[in-house]
Amino acid sequence: MTSTETVPSALEELKAKQQKVWSSGDYGRIAWITVPIARELAEAVELRPGSRVLDVATGTGHVALEAARTMCEATGIDYVPALVDVARRRAEAEGLDVDFRVADAEALPFADASFDVVLSAIGVMFTADHDRAAAELVRVCRPGGRIGLACWTPTGFVGQMLKAVGKHVPPPPEAQPPTRWGTEEVVAGLLGDRVHDVASYTASVTERFASGEAFADFFLTHYGPTYAAVSRLDEPGRAALRDDMVRLAAEANRALDGTFVSDWDYLVVTAEKR
Repeated sequence: MTSTETVPSALEELKAKQQKVWSSGDYGRIAWITVPIARELAEAVELRPGSRVLDVATGTGHVALEAARTMCEATGIDYVPALVDVARRRAEAEGLDVDFRVADAEALPFADASFDVVLSAIGVMFTADHDRAAAELVRVCRPGGRIGLACWTPTGFVGQMLKAVGKHVPPPPEAQPPTRWGTEEVVAGLLGDRVHDVASYTASVTERFASGEAFADFFLTHYGPTYAAVSRLDEPGRAALRDDMVRLAAEANRALDGTFVSDWDYLVVTAEKR
């Protein structure tokens, strides 16, 4: 007898692991860091009232909520149900009409050309299959519509933090660095010839913590990737990772009063679908 059971691919297994990572910790406590990025991205694509807007990997809903505030017909999807629940509560609290759904960025549950604008801020960059995710962004955007992405850069603070985490807990061999999306050439290649008028610029969001140690402890406690990393380390390994994060904060700090203040770079990329 032969078995008909389908063996998950390496990327499917990676996606399942990543979904658990983003379900760990408490990303709702981290999400405030990216609130200003939502407004920057909305301005970059010049959102117009009445536009049909999709926010891919919405997290707790920043970009979708920003679109709704601009009188757009907003939809947001994420594959972490707990984050979608937070996004729905935020929309309800503001009296905003947003269609938040639990869905996969690599298999969007929408027909071709469903949206005028397709956006993602610090979201789609963390998918398992970059090519598939990029293809979905383009597929659901109408011809002449806009795609806008905001992603941490490889050389910026978060890029360096993720690199430091990878030294302590190496990612699976099939995983691609999420900060690839923080380089225009890579994003242009992912979107391919289905788009034109690709443009980018680097922006930064200023973050403030009581100290470098407070930053490290906050991220190790609440941020999925760092929370998941320390859960796999023994006590000396956890201490070493924390030391590296504190050291990174000290190198990036521009405060002179003992607190931690740093500008975290991200790349904004816009394109138009042909």
